[in-house]
Amino acid sequence: MDIRIQAIHFDATEQLQGFIEKKAAKLQRFYDDIDAVEVTLKVVKPETAMNKEADIRVKVKNEEFFASKVCDSFEESVDVSLEALQKQLQKFKEKTRGK
Repeated sequence: MDIRIQAIHFDATEQLQGFIEKKAAKLQRFYDDIDAVEVTLKVVKPETAMNKEADIRVKVKNEEFFASKVCDSFEESVDVSLEALQKQLQKFKEKTRGK
């Protein structure tokens, strides 16, 4: 599984990148054949408390899943986005099993 992290208009710290990689790797528990995970981080204008956005795209063979959340911190927005993706992957797995 390939994990790509892109920070728009700022540099993501090593600690943040490590956090994202560790959390994204856990997605394989829900679906085995994940090809790539693309994480895009950006700060939303205006500068308010809830201005950290994480867009996460998970690519699976012939399918693509996406979640985007805005929260107080990048860690929180990544967590909430990954929870949404876990649900999407579980539903997809159940659908493909039923065929």
